[in-house]
Amino acid sequence: MALVAVSTLAAEPVDWVPARWPWSDPASLDLIEGTPINCLLVSTWTQAFVEAAAARKLALLSVVPPDGDPVAGARRAAKAGLAGVVVERELPEDIARQVAEAAAGLVLIELGPRHRMKLGGAAPVIGTRQGVWPGIQVLEGGAAKAAPTGSPWIDTNSGFLRAVRAWGHRTIWVGSVPPAGTIVLGERYLQAIADCAMAGGRWVVSLDSDFAARLAKREAAALRDWKRMAAMLAYFERHPEWRGYEPVGKLAVVQDPENGALLSGGILDMIGARHTPVRPVPVARLSPEALAGSAITVNVAGAELPAAKQEVLKGFARGGGTLLNAPAGALAGHSPDAATLTLEKAELERVADLWRDVQSLIGRRNLGVRLFNVSAMLSNLLASPDGKTVVLHLVNYFGYPVESVTVHLEGTFRSARLLSPNGTEKNLEIYPVEGGVGVDIPSVSVCATLRLD
Repeated sequence: MALVAVSTLAAEPVDWVPARWPWSDPASLDLIEGTPINCLLVSTWTQAFVEAAAARKLALLSVVPPDGDPVAGARRAAKAGLAGVVVERELPEDIARQVAEAAAGLVLIELGPRHRMKLGGAAPVIGTRQGVWPGIQVLEGGAAKAAPTGSPWIDTNSGFLRAVRAWGHRTIWVGSVPPAGTIVLGERYLQAIADCAMAGGRWVVSLDSDFAARLAKREAAALRDWKRMAAMLAYFERHPEWRGYEPVGKLAVVQDPENGALLSGGILDMIGARHTPVRPVPVARLSPEALAGSAITVNVAGAELPAAKQEVLKGFARGGGTLLNAPAGALAGHSPDAATLTLEKAELERVADLWRDVQSLIGRRNLGVRLFNVSAMLSNLLASPDGKTVVLHLVNYFGYPVESVTVHLEGTFRSARLLSPNGTEKNLEIYPVEGGVGVDIPSVSVCATLRLD
């Protein structure tokens, strides 16, 4: 639920670039200079801090933790002249109305559990406090955890974010914090930013206590990593049009929260690990138009679909499309709760069976793009509303650059340009391949974007 945006700020809520701010010293705001961060989530503040933030046109949002009183928090924020309140739990409508009355003129953002996100609503910002920490899972002994896809498993929020975007949301925040008791390396922060951004979301920047302490002391290594984080944020903020681009590809997945759409590690992430473009379709938005251009549709909701939606899928199959229905009970009994982010073991085994069926259908087909030498990377293929521009986001979860990435795209393009967070842009040669074009990318550090026109 949104109240009224604060007109004196530099940006509207949909354009806020958020960070959890562990300091209330006005001098700490010097770290913001030269970064795209324009919205700070704070738990404590001083009047001097509020005034210094206002002078910089920064939005200050008071954080109400899951066990806090949102009404009292809203009153406190309003009294201090803050821009809004972030409540880290779901707000029932009656409580939301009380918050609105307590702090008219503020912006209210709910960062509750994933399964309580109000999908399809009109709030300018939708989000959650829950997120996995992106990166390759490493087992005891140093080996990378394997996935049903056969490649090293990458923890990611990208599949979940794709599912949320399919409801029409364009401003999505993931307010997860670094794992407790850990020291996060600079590369991992960059991966956390890029992991959300490639799927159209924003990670609420959050620092581990060790990094925050070193940054407060202006240690050289911490400042270097902070500048790299700022550059990664700025890279995606320089291209706001990307958030209006739509998924490209010939594979559609019909899925709702009740059958795992908002969990990490499910069918969307398995398909993503295979670098097959995928278009999530919520049941409520299932229509012939939503499946237009698809060659394959995977119905994870199974036989539980309403009759009218079943007819849409039958029409898709009659029109020559390949339809794969999930086995009965694929996610039977699934009841997500506030602590659930991933599939439980039994559910994962059933989804792995579904994945094998999906994999057999995909085979070596090019359903929009095929990538080579990308075992520790994830990607997202998007197109502009007019279809004239395509972008392929690549995120590398290794701790070192990946070289010699090959891309085979369906379609005809006249130019290819490689963009990177360090500000460099490079024209790349396009050559013909079966069914489309090929492009060779020399190297990907943490993140890069291939733009084709």
